[in-house]
Amino acid sequence: MIKLIGAVFIIIATTWAGFEAARHLSERPRQLRQLKAALQSLEAEIMYGHTPLHEAARRLSVQVTKPLSTFFDIFAKKLTNSETTVKDAWEESLKAIWKATALKQGEFEIMKQFGETLGRHDRGSQQKQIMLTLTHLEREENDAHDKQAKYEKMVKSLGFLSGLLLIILLM
Repeated sequence: MIKLIGAVFIIIATTWAGFEAARHLSERPRQLRQLKAALQSLEAEIMYGHTPLHEAARRLSVQVTKPLSTFFDIFAKKLTNSETTVKDAWEESLKAIWKATALKQGEFEIMKQFGETLGRHDRGSQQKQIMLTLTHLEREENDAHDKQAKYEKMVKSLGFLSGLLLIILLM
């Protein structure tokens, strides 16, 4: 009886681990879509609304969901509350929320490079930088969709099957 209860716990735990890994795979494309939409909104605020950067970031923090809303909120607060450069505020904000996202190191580098150019150019050049960043994020999103389609079902199955293997080995 105790072996049976233990076996059930093992199956539940390994299956849950597989589903968590699969959730991480499906979360990445969603967050990339949100990030692209946020950058497009930022472009509209800069180009057409002539909104200051801290105010645009504050508005974006209300429009997007977590963890990106937290990123834009931290960024806006760093710009208004401290004597820091836009580049440093952007990078510190990225580092503060990065562990909470499903995004990879490639996206971090893209966003970090974008932060280095943010606020340094005129509106036209800034728009070109946003478009370049959106192009890079589009490529990453396509890669994320490919990986999700390729590995999501496998990871779920692998969680369950590794639990079965562990039970067989322990019996």
